Order: sequence, then C-alpha cells, then structure tokens
Amino acid sequence: MIIKNFTANLSQFYFGLKFSIKQFYQNSNFYEKKISKTKNITFDYKPSPYLLSSIVKYQKKKYKIEDFALETIWQNNLNYEEFEKLNNFFWFFSLDLRSSKKTTQTVINNWINKNDRFNKKSWDFDITAKRIISWLSNHQLTYEDYEEEYKKKFNQSILKQANHLLNEIKNLSEFENKIVGCAAIILTGLAYKDDNKYLISGLNLLRKIIKSSINNDGFPKSRNIKQLILYLKYFIIIREWFKESQNTIPEYIDETIYYLGQSYAFIWQNINQDILFNGNYISNNDEFDQYLKRFGYTFKNENKEIAGYAILKNKRIILTMDIGDSPSNNFSKSYQSGALSFEIISNGKKLITNSGYFTSKQNKLNKLSKSTALQSTLSIEDHSSCDYKKFDKSNLIVDKGIRIIKKNVIFEDNYWKISGSHDGYLKKFKTIHEREIEFYPEQMKFIGFDKLLKKDKLKDIKFDIRFHLNPNTKVMKTQDNKSILIELEDEGWKFSCDNFDINIDNGLYLGIKNLYKENQNICISGICKDENQTIKWEISKI
Repeated sequence: MIIKNFTANLSQFYFGLKFSIKQFYQNSNFYEKKISKTKNITFDYKPSPYLLSSIVKYQKKKYKIEDFALETIWQNNLNYEEFEKLNNFFWFFSLDLRSSKKTTQTVINNWINKNDRFNKKSWDFDITAKRIISWLSNHQLTYEDYEEEYKKKFNQSILKQANHLLNEIKNLSEFENKIVGCAAIILTGLAYKDDNKYLISGLNLLRKIIKSSINNDGFPKSRNIKQLILYLKYFIIIREWFKESQNTIPEYIDETIYYLGQSYAFIWQNINQDILFNGNYISNNDEFDQYLKRFGYTFKNENKEIAGYAILKNKRIILTMDIGDSPSNNFSKSYQSGALSFEIISNGKKLITNSGYFTSKQNKLNKLSKSTALQSTLSIEDHSSCDYKKFDKSNLIVDKGIRIIKKNVIFEDNYWKISGSHDGYLKKFKTIHEREIEFYPEQMKFIGFDKLLKKDKLKDIKFDIRFHLNPNTKVMKTQDNKSILIELEDEGWKFSCDNFDINIDNGLYLGIKNLYKENQNICISGICKDENQTIKWEISKI
C-alpha cells in the first residue's frame, strides 16, 4: 500500500510538473512566434454551412447580430458553458444572413484584439477547432464584402489558430476532440490551398485516428455509441468538404464511412432506439437519419452482434445484451461496468433498461453511473465487475477490466438465446458470472439463468441481480412474494423467481442527458454458499 501511494504521488507530481512547464511554454514569446508563422494566402474554398447541419443545432428563429449586447458580450463573469458557446462561435449558424456585416466584422475584430495571443481559456482545443469551422463556414457573414486589411487579419488569425491545433493535437487523449480538431485542420487546408501543410498534416492525423481508435468492425475501440455517431458525422462532413471543393476524396475516408455506417445501422437504424450501454443516453437520431438521406448515404447491416453488442428483434420485441470485453483503459473514460447487462424493448417501450449515463464529469453521478448497480446485471458483495482509477481530475478509467470468456447468440423464429460469461469477479471472489437469456416469441416469455461458478467453494458470497425499469413503469408485488406485476403503459408483464427473494427497490434513471429521475428496480438477492449457484427468473406477458 505504501509503495502504491508513493507511486501515485510521484505520478501526480510528474504530471503536475509537466502541466506547469507546458503552461509556461505556451504563454511564452517563443510559442507566440511559433504559431504566428503564417503565409499571406487567400481564402479560396468557401464551404457551405448546411454541410454542418448534422452537428449544428439550428434555431428555427434566426437572430440578428444586433440583438446581442455587443459591449458586454466578452465579459469575464460567464460560466464555462456560456463561455464555451460564445467563443466557439457556433451561434453564428443561427444568425440571419441579413445581419449587419459591419457589426459581424466588429465582433470578430473584438475577439481577435482581445484573444490574438494564446490564452488557455479561449484557446481551449475543442473551442478553437469549432471556432475555425464556424468562421470559415459562415463566410457570407464573416468574410465576404470586407476590406482587404480585415481579410488579411482574418486569414492570419485562422492560420494561427490552426497552427495551435497542429501543435496540440498529438498531446490529446480525448479522441472526440481529436476528430473535431482534425476536421478543422483539414478544412483550413482545403480553404487555404496555397499552403498544403494543413491538408497533408490533417489527413495524416486522420489516418492515425482511424488506425488507433477504430476496430476491425468499424466501431470505436471505446465501444461508445456516442463516439461512433460523432465519428460518422465528422467523417461525412470531411468527405462532403472534399466533394464540394472538387478535391479527390481519399479512399480510406470512403472505407471508414462504410464501416462506421454499418455499425450505425446495427446500433440505431435497425431498431430506432437508444440502448443505454457504455456512456449512452437518450438522443434520438431521427434528424441525423434525415441528413444521411438528404446527402445520399444508405447503410445496411443484418448481423446479430457487433463490437460486443448482441441485438435480436422482431416486429414487437427487441432483446439486446452487452457481451463484450471492457475497453483498454485509454479508451474507457465513458465505459460503464455493465458486463452481461441487457435491455428488453416491447412495442417501442423499454420494459427492462439500464439506467443511462451522467455525462458531466464534475458531478458525483458520473462516477455512480459507471457502477454495476446502475445496470441490469449481477453484482457480488456490492462490488462492480470492474475496478476504476483516476486518470485526471475529472476522468475515471478502467484499472482492472473484464474479459468475456465465452458467448453465444441464437436467433430462430420461435427461439432466441443470448449467453455469455465474464471474469470480472474471478480475482476478487474466485467466481465466474455466466448469464443466459432465452426468449420464446410465441409465448412472449423470457427465461433467464444467472450462474455463479465458484473456483473457491469455501467462502460464501452475497449477490444481487437488478432489473431497472423506466420511471413511468408501475410495479406491484404479489401476495406470495414470488412475483412482481409490471404495468408498462398499456401492457402487463409478470416477473417471477421461485427460489430467491425478490424485492422492489428505488433507484436512479439517468437516461436523459445530465438529468436524473427516480425509478424502481426489481432485485433478486441471495447468498451463494459452497456450491455453484443458478438463479432462474422469468418475465412473461400477461
């Protein structure tokens, strides 16, 4: 323990020292000169702003720039979210094109005059990348019909910010930020074609992102559904920029879009539901589907399993389970300890759900949402199937992950089965958790078997199996204490388990981004003694 604490303190000291040196360097005249080395080149390719409609939330009401209090717009007493929105300039996409160009020029001039030299807050990597994309994409407001002196100042600021991105991107650990920054660098290269370093560097970075963070299934190695959709959106945007600027589209971009699209079809388009695994929450991708249709992108996937997610469905029922390994620690910032967790969707309504994910990493609910207790699966002695450690002030990553030992998926007209086992409890409790869920479509009945396979039969262990319900679901325990009746809007279901205690517990539902609601969950509890234990349960429609 002493050695472990010493190592942790030494590591913390090292990273603290490294951060301080970096801050000193970036605020130095040396860094200022380095990123200020720009050529006097022209803004050639002017991208259409509608290409970004997959990532920009357009306001139905268009605003005039005069509606903003310009004299106070750059005040310093903003919270971070307000500051971020202001400084990434994505609000330009909601401006009326009849807004005063003179006023728009004044706003950009004010920003450049106040922030021309690097400062940590307004030159945050993600904010800077989005600002470049917004300034270039909103060229009708930001650039056209202006005097040459302003255009020169605008161009130099864009290139200087792109130089900062090029300098910083190799140090990033967040792949979501990397893809946004890479897109901004590539757009700079397409827009200012007289300096090819931006395009060459951006494409080299894009290839590295593909190689390092996307697996052979065309799914991010994080197994994070949000990241999958973000990647697909930005790769398509980059492709459309190449197409519109009449540049040859690299083959690997087309190939990556194809595989990401296959995964997207599997995880969303086939079921039109947000499944709450590993950092996911309710988002509804209907607008993105319309975007894909508008731009001619069609994806199909008839597989039953991809990237550790199994999905079986017919017209009425969807059964999905996480039968994948935990990602390696550098890809695990949004991973939740939900090995063998599952969800059941009946006629578009969640019958059994996981609890979702609280994205704000400054909130204690983020840490809580990673726990096994928030997933519809089994826990032992109130422990998660994974151990976590601090990566930095706001991020927890997997320290000791799980590996799937075996898995099987069967899909027939009258019989479905998903099964798997994992080693998450092997080291600590000398036990393997194995789960098997069968579904009989004609009977509308699910039969589950949770098995505890003990390697050390001398020690008793306590287990809990949770089945989370949506907040609007009503439940009632029967008099014999062996069954629980579930009312899901206009449907009735019965949960039963003959050999173990079942109870109704209160819980939290985090399926809506950064919000929580109280919900209820069904819990089977018991003690596994000297023998292997099988816990059988059923969910049947009534």
